[in-house]
Amino acid sequence: MQIPAISIDDYISKIPEERQEVFKKLFDTVNDNLPKGFSENISYGMIGWAVPLETYPPGYHCTPNTPLPFIGLASQKNFIALYHMGIYAKPELLDWFVEEFPKHSKRKLDMGKSCVRFKKVDDIPLELIAELSKKMTVDEWIETYEKNYKK
Repeated sequence: MQIPAISIDDYISKIPEERQEVFKKLFDTVNDNLPKGFSENISYGMIGWAVPLETYPPGYHCTPNTPLPFIGLASQKNFIALYHMGIYAKPELLDWFVEEFPKHSKRKLDMGKSCVRFKKVDDIPLELIAELSKKMTVDEWIETYEKNYKK
């Protein structure tokens, strides 16, 4: 489910009212803890953070001339989703996250390759998301991306 939006505030205003407050807290948690150099945007129908073209001119190989995506945050029909490309690309980061999650949440971890789904918005482990957000710098993400994806 994509939410058509022209800005982050516009996106948040279109989320169901009962989710807006927790979504904003999750947004602030990621935004306040990401290392410098990532830029906020609306892309792929969600809020995102990416490496800007000024920093990484080659951009994203799947969509040339666009910033290199790193984290996405979306309100889906039945859950809030956090997409973290570093978890997908760096096995040791995934292992760390899977090991830490039960220490921060009473719920079972629900995730796909890069997507962490939060169906119960009353139990999003914000402290863990803050730690995860700090784990990879722009330079580390570019290096990991080039090692794994760039041909």
